[in-house]
Amino acid sequence: MAIELHTIKSPKNRSKKRVGRGNGGKGTYSGRGLKGQRSRTGGAGGLKRFGMKSALLKVPKLRGFKSIYTKKEAVSLSTLEKTMDGSKIITPELLKEMKLIRSIKKGVKIVANGELTKKIAVKGCGVSAKAKEAIEKAGGSVE
Repeated sequence: MAIELHTIKSPKNRSKKRVGRGNGGKGTYSGRGLKGQRSRTGGAGGLKRFGMKSALLKVPKLRGFKSIYTKKEAVSLSTLEKTMDGSKIITPELLKEMKLIRSIKKGVKIVANGELTKKIAVKGCGVSAKAKEAIEKAGGSVE
């Protein structure tokens, strides 16, 4: 629906609360309740909190844990078995080029998930202990 002059509605105006004008306005306590800091003049800011408690109350409460350290992108041995032949040295750049990982920035780690029968050479990648054992068992090397 287009906004045109005949479709615009005027805002609903509410009358302002007339505070402190006797019983005709808003009754005996003028909408401020009974005694206390907020019932007085200048007490609109509310109660003040000091110290560590106020700092803790301001922190957003989120469940769980989020590590500040970025995890390396994982590549399994079974993936390398399917995609690699023994002629190339496996580097993060090659894995990015073959679209096995999204980014080189976080780093790359080869994990022992699956079997490896091909002889491969790995350079510039993180390797888990079991993956290193499997690569060397197949006749490959890790730098």
